[in-house]
Amino acid sequence: MSYKLEAENINVHYGSNHVIKNVSMKLQPNTVTAFIGPSGCGKSTFLRCLNRMNDYIDLFHLDGKIKVDGKNIYDKKVRVEELRKQIGMVFQKPNPFPKSIYENVVYGLRIQGINKKSILDETVERSLQQAALWEEVKDDLKKSALQLSGGQQQRLCIARTLATNPTVLLMDEPASALDPISTSKVEELIHDLKKDLTIIIVTHNMQQAARVSDTTAFFYLGDLVEMDATKVMFTNPRETQTQNYITGRFG
Repeated sequence: MSYKLEAENINVHYGSNHVIKNVSMKLQPNTVTAFIGPSGCGKSTFLRCLNRMNDYIDLFHLDGKIKVDGKNIYDKKVRVEELRKQIGMVFQKPNPFPKSIYENVVYGLRIQGINKKSILDETVERSLQQAALWEEVKDDLKKSALQLSGGQQQRLCIARTLATNPTVLLMDEPASALDPISTSKVEELIHDLKKDLTIIIVTHNMQQAARVSDTTAFFYLGDLVEMDATKVMFTNPRETQTQNYITGRFG
């Protein structure tokens, strides 16, 4: 079986602080994996290892291998800008640029030197369609992205990420700042995008993990305690720690 993403014996230190402890996992393509666990347990740090977002943090050091499509993303030959086109990221709070809706979506293409109007127009429509936002904004593409609602801004950030045609999408609590209606739209979107992408989502919301993911990984104090099919994790986890967390007895 060919895996989309493989992490082998990942250890992460910030100076003397050992924050990820010997974590290994394999993810199949076109699946959604949820990372759950209490605050400060390492799930967001591990997520950011998957597109090298931690490279800028002082004293960050990683041992082990992370392979995407069989290639080690920490190889010295890897260009991080290219990697981040392939592995997109959506953050907890919507972070649109103070530009028009149109310019937000094409931002990544313009950085690559792509300015041909027909390509930009096609990308804007495709990405906004994929992010389930096109019908709401198609007549207002020149409007500032900052005038959109919080839920629309988050879907715009997803569209901006999709514009560079990634194959992996990382989502760090993408709905935690949103109201219930916007949250359900983002969850529907995750379900739709899985046809084309491999998605990893960090969430504190147990119900959300159960609704959107195929596989769930439970982190605690830097360890990957347990990882299994979501249905198994939520009905019959192997580890007592997992059971206690999922049933709300701690964390």
